[in-house]
Amino acid sequence: MAAHILVIDDDPVQRRLLKNMIERNGHVAHVAENGRAGLEVLDRKGGLISVILLDLMMPEMNGTAFLGALAERESAIPVIVQTGQGGLETVVIAMRAGAFDFVVKPVSPERLGVAVENALKLEQRDPHGRPSRRHRSEAVQFDDIVSASPEMLRVIDLARRAAQSNIPVVIEGESGVGKEMVARAIQAGSDRAHKPFVTVNCGAIPHNLVESILFGHEKGAFTGAIERHIGKFAEADGGTIFLDEIGDLPLEVQVKLLRAVQQGEIETVGARSPQKVNVRLISATNKDLITEVKEGRFREDLYYRLNVFPITIPALRKRKEDIPVLVRSFVERFAGEQKLATPLTLSPAAMALLTAFDWPGNIRQLENAIYRAVVLAQGPELQASDFPQVATQVPGYKLTEAGTVSWEAAAVPLSRKAAEVDMPSVYPDFRPREASESQSPAADENTISSVDRGGQVRKLADVEEELIRFALKFYRGQMSQVARKLGIGRSTLYRKLKDYGIDPENPLKEAA
Repeated sequence: MAAHILVIDDDPVQRRLLKNMIERNGHVAHVAENGRAGLEVLDRKGGLISVILLDLMMPEMNGTAFLGALAERESAIPVIVQTGQGGLETVVIAMRAGAFDFVVKPVSPERLGVAVENALKLEQRDPHGRPSRRHRSEAVQFDDIVSASPEMLRVIDLARRAAQSNIPVVIEGESGVGKEMVARAIQAGSDRAHKPFVTVNCGAIPHNLVESILFGHEKGAFTGAIERHIGKFAEADGGTIFLDEIGDLPLEVQVKLLRAVQQGEIETVGARSPQKVNVRLISATNKDLITEVKEGRFREDLYYRLNVFPITIPALRKRKEDIPVLVRSFVERFAGEQKLATPLTLSPAAMALLTAFDWPGNIRQLENAIYRAVVLAQGPELQASDFPQVATQVPGYKLTEAGTVSWEAAAVPLSRKAAEVDMPSVYPDFRPREASESQSPAADENTISSVDRGGQVRKLADVEEELIRFALKFYRGQMSQVARKLGIGRSTLYRKLKDYGIDPENPLKEAA
């Protein structure tokens, strides 16, 4: 069924593009050039509008002022905010003011479609209904992977393609990003869906037992082998074996793993002949395997056998768009598991706090924080004060003696432009490497100095290097956005990173 979506943007070109995107998705678009005009549309067609797509920076009435007016009307229409400047601070203000989700300009049709569909699900959901609970024993499908970011949607697309064959897959990413969930979805989407899925954490097995656990052993094969043991590969025969943290596998076991991958045979410890197995191999690692190869800790031949189809899952801090949808999904799931009498929601202030945090433990850490908050919830709405451990780690938030969370920017009127708000910085301090010693402490920390300590104009290359380092930090390593904002191609950006010896993951670190 077609939904009515209100687009509020002062740019006529942007309004036309968004209108076309919405109509291509089968919905009806209404447009307004600023917040005041948007309110007039709501007065006329308020009962029809299901979702609002809102720009923040507009004349007459900007986006934050519109959100404030919407809150005064006690409107429950979900608002998707568009942001093209101002960084994460702008997003935090919008989420605190009640925005449902946010998209980054220029928004792709796929990202807009996901945001709108998520908002429509909220708008259509029965407020007294219970979210469906999937038992842990059931297979993970691709639809179970909650995401809204373009980066993660690309990961899911790659995983769907990998599921169509038996090609070896290596899933790379930090701990807690969801590598095993993607592996399970690949298994569920393949022709081995109803066959065994066996997981092995290579980093948690004592080195002297790895070979026996993976390939099994015969009775009497070594001291303590009092009976025959079937290894994980034999257990997974016909299905999939998931080797987590494969970078921790001992070199001597890597040789046998190579034979299993190449020839489909395993050598059981103490057996006289090899055993044929039909296993689909999916590996995962939080290490840089090519570095492990260069340093002699991982076999090069095995690396190229395994790394046929690599999938890299970005850290949660690099796909902030996923935080709101993940938070709502976790709240619904855990509220259902706790069998709460009333549906549990999340306050805008709590959502802003969770969005501002970088989550070094990624999705696993976020999930645990939500689970704790739901279990300890005192009312029908989770507040920022329900996440005290998070609040203490986000600049600008502080715990009061009463146990509540206050925000330094909370008193800023919503009618002020986001760019004018004196926001607490959510980025690490960045000061020019060769800034003048006489620079005032109150000077803008984002200013790049044009002269050196001797008062001479700095070299163009030095200024360019510093600007690239700043852009990488400001846009949190999102290479496409950095290249676009600097006005250069991605290939040019990568070349300059190499020339200046800049590490994209740690741009403020000086080259050795």
